[in-house]
Amino acid sequence: MKAIALTRYLPIDDPEALLDVDLPRPQPQGRDLLVAVKAVAVNPVDTKIRAPKDAVEEAPRVLGWDASGVVEAVGPDVTLFQPGDAVFYAGDLTRPGSNQQFQLVDERIVGHKPKSLSHAEAAALPLTSITAYEAFFHRLGIDRDGADAGQTLLIIGGAGGVGSIGIQLAKRAGLTVLATASRPETIAWVKELGADHVINHREPMVEQVRALGIEHVDHIAIFNDMRHWAEAVELIRPQGGIVSIDDTDLPMPMELMKTKAASLHWELMFTRAMFQTPDMIEQHRLLCFIADQIDRGFLRTTLDTELSPINAANLREAHRRIERGTAKGKIAISGFDAA
Repeated sequence: MKAIALTRYLPIDDPEALLDVDLPRPQPQGRDLLVAVKAVAVNPVDTKIRAPKDAVEEAPRVLGWDASGVVEAVGPDVTLFQPGDAVFYAGDLTRPGSNQQFQLVDERIVGHKPKSLSHAEAAALPLTSITAYEAFFHRLGIDRDGADAGQTLLIIGGAGGVGSIGIQLAKRAGLTVLATASRPETIAWVKELGADHVINHREPMVEQVRALGIEHVDHIAIFNDMRHWAEAVELIRPQGGIVSIDDTDLPMPMELMKTKAASLHWELMFTRAMFQTPDMIEQHRLLCFIADQIDRGFLRTTLDTELSPINAANLREAHRRIERGTAKGKIAISGFDAA
């Protein structure tokens, strides 16, 4: 089967950074689905894992943690899906990724694909939807169905993939959303997605929030990096919560967090699959919720750019655009060449 892989960790402008290869087709076991991949999306995690380092892989390593496709075959213990089902999922860091024609993935982290979306539109959603959903509703404890309506949420990194679906989920839960963006196109993007207020993260944020008449916000999600930690701590309300998806070597002073009795949460959507946690099936449930909300018209895809076909050249281009740090929404790549 066709696949895109790496054996060395090289700068993205090196033509060998990602390679077109041929690999054996895998066979499903246990609760595995064998999925015929129709579209994939690219995330910052792909570029971070591919980033230059001295390691060399003995066998080609397949990246990719966002896919939409059709179930080709199932393992003997599968109960949630059957061959022919259209699905979408983000996958598992400990297993080969989605940049291949056929992929094995545990059914407990897979959802039924939104019927109203193309495969490319669906592939743009899983990793970011799981991340934002878990960050808001599992880590910060916000009520998904509106019991916390009217509370304020600041999303730092509003125009990225996670922020783009996060704005929609937060608005659906009834929150007042402040989202950061700095360029005209990203400001327009977050407003289009439903942000109530836009904060320029390239300028002092505390003053901008206070100018809105908001002294403190109830919740903060850091969806880019930790450069804004001090401002987040200043803005969080006493006994509020901050969630971050970024690991960092930057200083994170905690004195004011302690004084405010504020909580800090870490979100990594791969944790459940990596550790086979007892609640792993929550990702199946939340992806099915996302699909239902999409099909009912309450949420929309965050796809901004679609490339085709799925090959090394287009994946290198997607990595290149993400590494520039100027992308908004998601980049998806659809279809393997028939040849």
